[in-house]
Amino acid sequence: MDDNKVIRQLIRVNLELEGFEVVTAADGAECLEVVHQVCPDAVTLDVVMPRLDGIGTAARLRADPRTRELPLAIVSACTQCEVDAGFAAGADAFLPKPFEPAELVGLVRQLVAWKSRGGRRPTEGGGGAVRYRHGGFGGVGESGSTAHAEPAG
Repeated sequence: MDDNKVIRQLIRVNLELEGFEVVTAADGAECLEVVHQVCPDAVTLDVVMPRLDGIGTAARLRADPRTRELPLAIVSACTQCEVDAGFAAGADAFLPKPFEPAELVGLVRQLVAWKSRGGRRPTEGGGGAVRYRHGGFGGVGESGSTAHAEPAG
């Protein structure tokens, strides 16, 4: 979920170059539909978007038994209050914009690795610009699929 077309392209290209299959959605409501159709290994969300924002989308994904354990990351330029609200809604990680492409790829690898380890919640601190709700993720996982929801335009 990102209202900037350049950022959407950056996210897609960088993840696809690393072997990830990327599916996008125009907003939070469409993201919920796509997640149930595609069953991605991880989801990245922007905070600000039409119909349903990233925080609301995270809360709905956490409330649904089918997606309760799906790794979620907020990738957004937002206030500390919004970061806190994202973590409270169930986001596992936060990557601030602007970000280095390697940070995005590393974050998604960690999320996918976490899911492949059976959803074991992270327990140690992360590094770089990425912040985690429960600490950091350890190790690097295999490439999987990720969904990124953003407004069209």
